[in-house]
Amino acid sequence: MNILENYLLVLVERMLIYKFSSYSRQELEAIFVLTEWQKTRFYQEVKEETELETKLKTIPRLLNEGLNVEQIARILE
Repeated sequence: MNILENYLLVLVERMLIYKFSSYSRQELEAIFVLTEWQKTRFYQEVKEETELETKLKTIPRLLNEGLNVEQIARILE
């Protein structure tokens, strides 16, 4: 992606965030038919990162509850 494409993408992203910041996820899904959005590489990457972050935040809590590393690994598979 060249600099101009990147700039335009950032600009459009900011415009959309500003324009639709007060809408709920359900309203945005209805407007944009987000099932197609969920198939994009960007969405999938963000989803994977979010899932990993959630798992990493969960590990200390599970250790505090007395689970061992093997149990935690099995749970978080």
